[in-house]
Amino acid sequence: MNRGALSGQTVAVFGGSSGIGFATAQAARALGARITIASRTPIRLREAAAAIGEVQTAALDIRDAAAVAEFFASRDPFHHVVVSAAELSVGPLRRRSLADEREAMESKFWGAVHVAHAARIRPEGSLTLVSGMIGTRPTGSATMLSAINAALDTLAKALATEMAPVRVNCVSPGRIETPWWDFLPLAERQALFDRTAAALPLKRIGKPEEIAAQVVHLMQNGFMTGSVVLVDGGGSVA
Repeated sequence: MNRGALSGQTVAVFGGSSGIGFATAQAARALGARITIASRTPIRLREAAAAIGEVQTAALDIRDAAAVAEFFASRDPFHHVVVSAAELSVGPLRRRSLADEREAMESKFWGAVHVAHAARIRPEGSLTLVSGMIGTRPTGSATMLSAINAALDTLAKALATEMAPVRVNCVSPGRIETPWWDFLPLAERQALFDRTAAALPLKRIGKPEEIAAQVVHLMQNGFMTGSVVLVDGGGSVA
């Protein structure tokens, strides 16, 4: 990536206070973009803003369509918008409550829909969604998340035709070491990462910065739209 490649461009990152969203905000900022990060947790926003530097923040819940609409209505159109926000837990469908599964859909899928519906993006700009490799290779250990990720892949493709000339793409990561996994005890979390790494061609799990690099590439590549890009360490073919 060339320093200054996004100089003067504006980027909004939903879910920008941690994980992949935070890494994306950092990467885009390093390339000269003016960043706005949105998250539902004010303390995380403050910590992220302090780490990134020269960033605007917005405390909102992506599940709140009115709040998302107000966010865009009160600002000039962005060059690029990224959606990586998701507040959810996962597991086999038949072992979880339907209320929890609806909440997962409200957060990761409908949150992205809310942004796509309201987003004001410059014609030469882009919208990038973040799904997940299990949308391509579903698993019964995360049944609804598999379905949600597949839906996001299809949403990006459909939006690419609807929102043109704005470019719409989706990045589909494999297992990435982010704070999302902190709900697991450290030993259990490390064991999961080790099992995953052993099954991958690269023999390691991914880093948020590696997914962010692909998101930023999609901002810069003006001939990419309607693409779902797997960044999974070979997980979809292993």
